[in-house]
Amino acid sequence: MDSLTADAPTPIPSAAPARPRVLALANQKGGVGKTTTAINLGTALAAIGEKVLILDLDPQGNASTGLGIDRKSRRLSTYHVLAGEAELASVVTETAVPRLHVAPSTLDLLGVELEIAHERNRAHRLKHAIERLAARSAADGPFTYVLIDCPPSLNLLTINALTAADSVLVPLQCEFFALEGLSQLLSTVEQVRASLNPRLTIHGVVLTMFDPRNNLSGQVVADVRQFMGEKVYDTMIPRNVRVSEAPSHGKPVLLYDLKCAGSQAYLRLASEIIQRERALKAA
Repeated sequence: MDSLTADAPTPIPSAAPARPRVLALANQKGGVGKTTTAINLGTALAAIGEKVLILDLDPQGNASTGLGIDRKSRRLSTYHVLAGEAELASVVTETAVPRLHVAPSTLDLLGVELEIAHERNRAHRLKHAIERLAARSAADGPFTYVLIDCPPSLNLLTINALTAADSVLVPLQCEFFALEGLSQLLSTVEQVRASLNPRLTIHGVVLTMFDPRNNLSGQVVADVRQFMGEKVYDTMIPRNVRVSEAPSHGKPVLLYDLKCAGSQAYLRLASEIIQRERALKAA
């Protein structure tokens, strides 16, 4: 981590208020780089001075594994939080990255939807858990960002994330059906805004797995930028073998290979997000 700190860009003063900014990383399509973005964006934000919690809401638990949290050690998980059996503060686990924590998930999350389906507050459970965590951690340095890694589906877990979030960050793979999946997600966001969370916004769309040698990638980039305009981040995450290798070592790519193109892209993305947050605060 010393090399990461040494090579990171000059820290940008945080624009986040005392209450954490909550960003849901969502896309109902699998394989778009959502979990990879959660892990590495969280690491990059921590590297430039933010205190970050990655909240793993995917039953596959890949964000937890990619941050080196062994499955056998996950005595408490986000399942217990949503089921009302544990406070989020007792689930939060430190990682090897300073200022980066994770609330791990387990396969138990697969059943939580049925367990809470008839509860009146079923869509607000995560929101209330984050609010209680913020109140408890205020004295010892509150989290400035909470990144929620959503499952690749639009189920009650994702609805909880969107209800709890301030904004949605959409990872979008540079492939043929990208816009089709994006339209479905935007429709869901509108529904949640209308019925559950009126403050919800689209923070931005990050284009992932970009290959400049592929003509289709370039066309997808042009189409998405035309459709979403300034909501698309300038930073694009390249297709990079080091990014793919890092999770098997239980490390973010910024720890696995700081110098690679993927690591540098995530550092630029973190800086761009902070700049957007600063602009939002000034508006």
